[in-house]
Amino acid sequence: MNRAFSRKKDKTWMHTPEALSKHYIPYNAKFLGSTEVEQPKGTEVVRDAVRKLKFARHIKKSEGQKTPKVELQISIYGVKILDPKTKEVQHNCQLHRISFCADDKTDKRIFTFICKDSESNKHLCYVFDSEKCAEEITLTIGQAFDLAYRKFLESGGKDVETRKQIAGLQKRIQELETENTELKNKVQDLENQLRITQVQASPAGSVTPKSPSTDIFDMVPFSPISPQSSTPTRNGTQPPPVPSRSTEIKRDLFGAEPFDPFSCGAGDFPPDIQSKLDEMQEGFKMGLTLEGTVFCLDPLDSRC
Repeated sequence: MNRAFSRKKDKTWMHTPEALSKHYIPYNAKFLGSTEVEQPKGTEVVRDAVRKLKFARHIKKSEGQKTPKVELQISIYGVKILDPKTKEVQHNCQLHRISFCADDKTDKRIFTFICKDSESNKHLCYVFDSEKCAEEITLTIGQAFDLAYRKFLESGGKDVETRKQIAGLQKRIQELETENTELKNKVQDLENQLRITQVQASPAGSVTPKSPSTDIFDMVPFSPISPQSSTPTRNGTQPPPVPSRSTEIKRDLFGAEPFDPFSCGAGDFPPDIQSKLDEMQEGFKMGLTLEGTVFCLDPLDSRC
């Protein structure tokens, strides 16, 4: 995996693995904004993006607009950008999509990272002002990425396979729910036809037989007794025969094939799920570039 550290490689991480794996590390910062960049990495790419967003922020400040405050939640699953008051998630940057993270040693408040947008697939550069915590936040993102990648390797791809099985199960559940609704409607139609036939065939003054009780799904409980062996009505006529059950092998009482989660093949997974899993694997292979002292902007840009 490609990692480019401009700091010492034996740099001690800031937090315990449990804090990033089971919870998250919160930080407060000012959000200067995000802008599209042409490359996923590079010092010049980040410098131009920071300069552009700082200039835009100066204009907004002159118009009386304040730089919005946000809360960052960093974990092995990604970096969430939230409104500090409402806790509404504004941006959710998955960790495998973040390819570059850097801070400025000359201005300890500014840090940035590049993330690939999940919808447009464009590379966006996010820039923050963090009140002298820029280096710590950068290292925290680096530590989270390192832990996530180790977990990915230790799992041996099991996490990916588990997600595939879950996707297959969800797809099959939706199909079964649709089949169940259709079968329920068919059974209801047959019941209505049966009741109409019984009423028409009953002699005058006779009591209409009660309809069979139904279960919680409003369906007649299944009985193994063949419908043909039922007792004829009083006038000697038989009710219309109920369609016989399918004789196909591996069919349940609803006419659907029993689902076996262990027989799912790769072709059963939705293409969008498969593409996301492939993208996650590619993101971890690309790695995270961590750098510092990359901006060195003019003194004019030192305040936002």
